[in-house]
Amino acid sequence: MIEAANLKAGTFIKKEEEIFKVLEIEIKAGPARFSSHVHIKLLNVKTGKIVEMKTPPEEKLEDLAIEIALLEYLYQDEDNFCFMNPQTYEQFEIPGHMFEHFKEFLKEGTALKFEIYQGTPISVIIPETVELKVVSAGGGVKGETDATYKNAILENNMEILVPHFIKEGDVIKVSTSTKRYVERVHK
Repeated sequence: MIEAANLKAGTFIKKEEEIFKVLEIEIKAGPARFSSHVHIKLLNVKTGKIVEMKTPPEEKLEDLAIEIALLEYLYQDEDNFCFMNPQTYEQFEIPGHMFEHFKEFLKEGTALKFEIYQGTPISVIIPETVELKVVSAGGGVKGETDATYKNAILENNMEILVPHFIKEGDVIKVSTSTKRYVERVHK
């Protein structure tokens, strides 16, 4: 158990048999005769819905012991994504809402870290960048400078702008939040 005032963003709690991830927490001091309270923004890991709650700072909440596991992406089945634990070969169907904007970066074999509670993945840790192979790159114009960009199609069918020196077969890093080129990967 943990007091509401000691919660931190990223903590998982259980309330009324539902599991929530703490997104934001703010302690508000009350006027002289009134008590303070804790304002908490929570994500329901099962439904993907965001809820807010107010509670006294001393209220005890059930915090959860979370493990981290690396799971590999296998395939998509309607709105769910199938992942496998490479050590145990156990497979999990992960609801699509867990991935937010990351869905288009998934390709077979992609390994992602998941937060696990009692053997079940409850949250995915989205990486800041991913490495993808360039399958098609537009031709640059001779004499262009490094500041010039061109269109490229990546192995996940995403089209982005890349510097003119990037060619077909190169592996590049792409930001998962901006969907922009970061750098060429030298292997």
